[in-house]
Amino acid sequence: MITSTANKQVKELAQLIKKAKARKEQKVFVVEGIRMFLEAPKEWVQAVYASESFLKEAAHRECLAGYAYEELSDSVFASVSDTKTPQGILCVVRMPEYKKEELFSRENGLYLVLESIQDPGNLGTMFRTGEGAGISGVILNRTTVDLFNPKTIRSTMGSIYRVPFYIADNFAETIRDMKQKGIRTYAAHLEGKKSYDGFDYRGSSAFLIGNEGNGLSDEIASLADTYIRIPMAGQVESLNAAMASGILMYEAARQRRGSCEAI
Repeated sequence: MITSTANKQVKELAQLIKKAKARKEQKVFVVEGIRMFLEAPKEWVQAVYASESFLKEAAHRECLAGYAYEELSDSVFASVSDTKTPQGILCVVRMPEYKKEELFSRENGLYLVLESIQDPGNLGTMFRTGEGAGISGVILNRTTVDLFNPKTIRSTMGSIYRVPFYIADNFAETIRDMKQKGIRTYAAHLEGKKSYDGFDYRGSSAFLIGNEGNGLSDEIASLADTYIRIPMAGQVESLNAAMASGILMYEAARQRRGSCEAI
């Protein structure tokens, strides 16, 4: 059992949890909790850490069958955990990599294209909602909050393992690549003249969603084939970015299932 926070493994683990730079250099991220551990593809898991209290339960020890793991004292585990009430298990997982050529070649693909999203919870929720709506992938620019931030990872509720993504160095060029592949792009924009439910999303489609405070930049918005809007009553000017993306993705999902079937 590791009982000191001065332990080399513990220090390295803490760096992976706290610093995006460390995660990027090692191409790994950290997930916490029994559900996130159990859903992680086994071939992605590189290291497992469990607290002494966690290991006292037989059912917990059983779920670790087939894994090598390090036991940490409760105090050491708490020192590295990113949650207020640690569940007692976390693991280091390798980052998946996807090629945009593969993403964009999907038949009748449905994509979420995110520019400079800043809230980890919003980003994670978009992945989770996207999985539920059956999207083909998420495209992000470099100024979007770190996808592998522990708060983002928790918010995905496991969707990070299953939803393909591509982080674009040249965001505008990536959107142009999408369009060349026949993917029609729709920008959620206050200047949209027509409601989002007045378009056909059954073919290859992508929804462009901008920063929570400023929306899409003029450069990226100008690349969209069409501006769309979500009608709102009262004095509300805009919706939460994750909520807006969910409405759009599920409208596409409804259309793709057939107009006779309700969402």
